[in-house]
Amino acid sequence: MAGETSLATLLRSMSPQLNDGEYVFCTLRDGKLPAGLEIVGSFREQEGLTLILQRSDAEKAGFSFDYVAAWITLNVHSALEAVGLTAAFATALGQAGISCNVIAGYYHDHLFVGQADAERAVQVLRDLAANAE
Repeated sequence: MAGETSLATLLRSMSPQLNDGEYVFCTLRDGKLPAGLEIVGSFREQEGLTLILQRSDAEKAGFSFDYVAAWITLNVHSALEAVGLTAAFATALGQAGISCNVIAGYYHDHLFVGQADAERAVQVLRDLAANAE
């Protein structure tokens, strides 16, 4: 099933959902995963393997982290080749003073914002959707 490419449709339909929990970004220089970890996301970089985990799982594994995030899913099937969606929501969040780390999955975009900014970020995204042309 192909994703949506129309920016106007994506913005009107993005329906942000705040997922439960606290999430952290950790890095493993050797890239070796300990057994039993439930990983939300990962990306291999030159410096090591970046993991996105629930905070409690990172703490159990003894991983260090310095940023505690909330996870927001945009519930619209955006095509990977869609143009402008990331720029639109990043601009809106930036104007509200909210930092955002974005992960594009096959079906949805996932935003990680500071835990303290979670509710405000969802409202900014809802306002963006409501005012999309």
